[in-house]
Amino acid sequence: MSEAVPQTPNDHYEQACDQAIFMCGGNMRGAIKALIMANEYLETELQELLAKLATGYERRADDDAA
Repeated sequence: MSEAVPQTPNDHYEQACDQAIFMCGGNMRGAIKALIMANEYLETELQELLAKLATGYERRADDDAA
């Protein structure tokens, strides 16, 4: 029987990089561009959620004061 080789913390990132490049047909520039776009999308989503949370908090504070 063969022993399992312990993975280093970076193995996860190496696999993610390989997968991103593979999904872009081996085009590394395309993979980087796709990852930047995904990051920008997630940042926008986070900002929208934070804005909704802040608005909800303000509304709740007004309701308590009434």
